[in-house]
Amino acid sequence: MIAMHTKKLLQFTFTLILGISLYNANAQTKVYPGHWWTGMQWNKVQLMLHEANIGQYANAKVDYAGVSLAGVTTAQSPNYLFVNLDISPAAAAGVMQIQLTGNGKTKTISYELKPRRKGNGTAFAQGVRSEDFVYLIMPDRFANGDPSNDKLAGYKDQVCDKNDPNMRHGGDIQGVTQHLDYLQGLGVTSVWMCPVMENDMPVQQEAAGPISGYHGYWITNHYEVDKRHGGNAAYKQLVEAAHSRGMKIIQDGVYNHVGNEHFLFRDQPFADMFNNWPAYTPSNHREESLFSPYSNSADKKVMLDGWFVQHLPDLNLANPFMANFMIQNVLWCTEEFGIDGWRIDTYKYCYEPFLNNVNDALLADFPQLTIFGEAWSKTVAGSAYFARNNMDVAFKHNCPGVTDFPMQAGMLSAINQNYSWEGGANKLMMNLSEDFLYKNPLDNCIFLDNHDMDRFVTMVGGNMQKYKMGIGLLMTLRGIPQLYYGTELFMQNDQVNGDGKKRNDFPGGFADKGKPGDRTMAMLNDQQRETFQYTQKLAQFRKISKALQVGNTITFLPKDGVFTYLRQHGNESVLVILNQSDKAQSFATGMLKPYGAMTSARNIISQQTTPLGNEITLPPQSITILSLQ
Repeated sequence: MIAMHTKKLLQFTFTLILGISLYNANAQTKVYPGHWWTGMQWNKVQLMLHEANIGQYANAKVDYAGVSLAGVTTAQSPNYLFVNLDISPAAAAGVMQIQLTGNGKTKTISYELKPRRKGNGTAFAQGVRSEDFVYLIMPDRFANGDPSNDKLAGYKDQVCDKNDPNMRHGGDIQGVTQHLDYLQGLGVTSVWMCPVMENDMPVQQEAAGPISGYHGYWITNHYEVDKRHGGNAAYKQLVEAAHSRGMKIIQDGVYNHVGNEHFLFRDQPFADMFNNWPAYTPSNHREESLFSPYSNSADKKVMLDGWFVQHLPDLNLANPFMANFMIQNVLWCTEEFGIDGWRIDTYKYCYEPFLNNVNDALLADFPQLTIFGEAWSKTVAGSAYFARNNMDVAFKHNCPGVTDFPMQAGMLSAINQNYSWEGGANKLMMNLSEDFLYKNPLDNCIFLDNHDMDRFVTMVGGNMQKYKMGIGLLMTLRGIPQLYYGTELFMQNDQVNGDGKKRNDFPGGFADKGKPGDRTMAMLNDQQRETFQYTQKLAQFRKISKALQVGNTITFLPKDGVFTYLRQHGNESVLVILNQSDKAQSFATGMLKPYGAMTSARNIISQQTTPLGNEITLPPQSITILSLQ
């Protein structure tokens, strides 16, 4: 134990010396957050000051109406100072001077309070709900709107190579902005981008070989959008452009870890800001250790405190300084950029009280905001545990929704798996039947694929009928539907090691001439045009269908591979029938009588309206979507 303690102390001392050397040459004080706002519910703001030897200024003074000093804390590293401000509702916007003194020296920091944005909950922070249709984009692989920022001096990664699936390709935020016409025409209402904050990391060695931080999950600065994506200005322009069209933006946050080039890791304020181990210890990835009545503390610790990979230090969110830094950052980003919702990466690996605290803070200042956490679980109970739920468990999470992996598995089973007592369509039915575990399953984000798995079209073997079955399920089941970029264009990936090929370039996004959206459409072959139009028809219908957006769901037990459910809201009824078998089947409409006197049916795809007879004939491997009149 003594040897272990000595080793940790030596590691911290080395980091401390490194931090001093890094910042001796930089006389400018870095302040996090860089500014705040009047009228925020979060009005006890902890400023983190970072500069060589700033810890010598142990005393502070603030003379600004409505703002009082609540204390100053020095850190173990001399390069940090924490200044706590209490901002009353009476404080007006303006610039205050924070006077620091110590060792016979005086230093003054200017700090601005800004007026809050207008339209909280209506013009921004609107929330993303089951009425929406989300489109997931990895900016580096979507479209290159500004080739001049493909390589920028000063970044540790200077590789931009479209021929290497594991390196940066040059896509950026301007490329997303240029495609808003295309996305809106598809029926998209909300854009979720993988993290856009700075990833100033050198190329790293992972199991799949050398890989860069093109994906955005190796954050090194929480307050700066990566300049290779266009910086803060490009992000603000995208948000404004989306809002002007009635569209929304979801930000992807990462609480669990940072890149090992993050200044907080390179120069650690306190020795326990990160979950350090005597030797590299990865997470066991077993969320069961958190909620099982039989689990042990050692397994739980490895689940929460174990690292993802060696170059992603795991944050100790039980440390109050780290917790404040992260909470204030998500509040700052929401107000500064005007985003509408958050998707939180690696949610299930984070210190649980922190998660509830950050959600409470977000919803106190932005009541209409929505949050869904990535909780990759194989079971409905495991997924529901991380959301608001109806379960009697030791810890009660308060996240409104999750990325619904059990629903994704159920949809794939209904499409790909042979029909059986527990497989195929029955798997989907069984997962839906456990929705009683969630407070509101409509707040879950449902999907067929994402950036961490094979593309949906690859998973169904490029089968067009199965593709249409999947899109039909996605657009008609409960929850917030999310489409991974390019799925509407039948994009597939090669079966290769690593994730690079699953994140292939969007068609038309990297060409030189022409309007990006038009360029994409002009490149389509007949197969891609068919899948685009099929997705578009369902997305546009869903926009006007309250039954699909917020309606009740009534399921009928699967029989011979046929799974039927009814979505109803008011006088509107939408009937969905999935036939996963390889032969024609029929559905007896008499089963619908208890749910309304419906006499005709309009096929959403063909737009044909026919009388509702005693039976509906179902082609093999098909999905039939009918608006009942």
